[in-house]
Amino acid sequence: MSGIGPLEPGEGTRARDGRRPQNPRPPRRRRAALAAWYARHRRIAVALAATAVALAGGGYLYATRPQQPPPHPAGTKAQVPYPVQVVDMTYLDGRTTPAGAPPRSFSFAVLLSVTSGPPVTVTRVTQPYAGLSLSTEPPVPFRTRSGSARKVTITMHVTECEKVPKNAGLPFLDVTLRNARAIQTQSFILGPRYAQDLSRALQVACSNSFR
Repeated sequence: MSGIGPLEPGEGTRARDGRRPQNPRPPRRRRAALAAWYARHRRIAVALAATAVALAGGGYLYATRPQQPPPHPAGTKAQVPYPVQVVDMTYLDGRTTPAGAPPRSFSFAVLLSVTSGPPVTVTRVTQPYAGLSLSTEPPVPFRTRSGSARKVTITMHVTECEKVPKNAGLPFLDVTLRNARAIQTQSFILGPRYAQDLSRALQVACSNSFR
């Protein structure tokens, strides 16, 4: 007999002794379950990572956002009232037409008051009828201080009787006002007494045209 012993399995071969291998390959169903579990947890991990990036970006945007300006201190322009909020105009009476006024002219007086805020300047006074022109005394522009009132004489002159009404229903004056905050135009309706006096003055000025 020779001195060769029993044959050993070569490299890469397995013994055929009927025993199960130490690390068997999982069945097909188990492999599918493991793949699904891995895919699901991978999606969760990706979502968490995206959320972390978004939060980080949001924090950066918050930190670099434009700063709001500080509130305006008391007395600044933002707290100055608009001129139309503090100015009132009331009708006083008809007045004698100033000497030297052209024919078909008539005058009346109004009281302009400023209740609060900085001084207000009247830059323009107009009326709605095309056949009339007007001037003021004091002449525009004129200024009125807060807490005071100014009497203003308005003289109207009829330029074309065909373009003025026989009876003025709700006549008004457009007054342009300016203060430290804004320039605004306000329409002042001076009431029924002014409407009656204006209609009477127009009838006198245009008596021949109205017949």
